[in-house]
Amino acid sequence: MLYRGRFAPSPTGALHFGSVVAALASYLDARHQQGKWLLRIDDLDTLRERPGSAAQILTTLEHFGMHWDEEVVYQSQHLRLYQQALAELQNIGLVYGCNCSRKHIAAIATAGIEGFIYPGSCRDRGISKTTSHSLRLRTNNLDTVFDDRIAGAITQCIESEIGDFILRRGDGIFAYQLAVAVDDHEQGVTHIVRGADLLHSTPRQMYLQRLLKMHHPVYAHLPLVTNADGSKLSKSSEAWPVDTSNPITTLNQALKFLGQQQVPAESVEELWPQAIRQWDIGAVKGVMNHRCTLIF
Repeated sequence: MLYRGRFAPSPTGALHFGSVVAALASYLDARHQQGKWLLRIDDLDTLRERPGSAAQILTTLEHFGMHWDEEVVYQSQHLRLYQQALAELQNIGLVYGCNCSRKHIAAIATAGIEGFIYPGSCRDRGISKTTSHSLRLRTNNLDTVFDDRIAGAITQCIESEIGDFILRRGDGIFAYQLAVAVDDHEQGVTHIVRGADLLHSTPRQMYLQRLLKMHHPVYAHLPLVTNADGSKLSKSSEAWPVDTSNPITTLNQALKFLGQQQVPAESVEELWPQAIRQWDIGAVKGVMNHRCTLIF
């Protein structure tokens, strides 16, 4: 099976060090296995998108010598595919309308591993499936189990730990879980290397993959780079943009973070062959979440 990996940033700001770590790991894992590395811009949430961010991300990756193999894909070009997938799920009776506000859910629900667990308030209320209401997917009490290459064995019961989740928001924007499942299938992605903040999302994507008769990629979730207070670096939280003035130093810092050997080099072209050759995803397992206070 030909390895097909991907990096899928959102155009909500400049890449920060945590973004570079994720890009580096996915790039090295693909190249180490003589695979393809694809680039997708997750630009569905137009309210959070910052003008010029997508172009800036591409320029930054090129500056670091990370070159993608196929044409860049933009989620905003795939709305028809998401609608088709939504229709398939509606046809098997698993989609329902929901008019619960976040405030209402917070008042009646219990806290779970990722926010409040949706209690199924609208499951049997017959809410119209218009764009003024969100659309949720019925879940079940069966465990979703997978073996993450870094985190190990993961088990999650979506119904009890997450609840029925949103496929399309009330404002008409398709939700991340549906979009990413469809896109990964459409691009033929076989391996996904990304941050551990998305680990709990994976069972939802696998549930959608099963329902839509899609293949399951192999997953690896990286330890997160955090601020001094332990919070995750985020473009939306105004994290410092990555310094592109000295790419060798930045790439070696990212390699060190990932438990890899650093590479003495005079240029990025000189760095990549050795970094690719010595890539060891097993070494990432021993890396604890790091704070990046000294990096910025």
